[in-house]
Amino acid sequence: MSAERVLMAFAGFMVLLSVILTWYVHHNWLWLTVFVGANLFQSAFTGFCPAMMVIKKFGFKMERELAKLNP
Repeated sequence: MSAERVLMAFAGFMVLLSVILTWYVHHNWLWLTVFVGANLFQSAFTGFCPAMMVIKKFGFKMERELAKLNP
């Protein structure tokens, strides 16, 4: 699995988790959804995503790196 797909899965999971926590625990968990959305928005323009740095440290490779390994 590529790092980009792991990032999309992680972001989707965090949004779903925050909706569940907002519904069942407290309405302030909605701020987690706002944080995830804002981070996705800014990373679309800057290319910087803190979560991607962590994902890479776990050993996941970018799609372009995987393409070079499997031509």
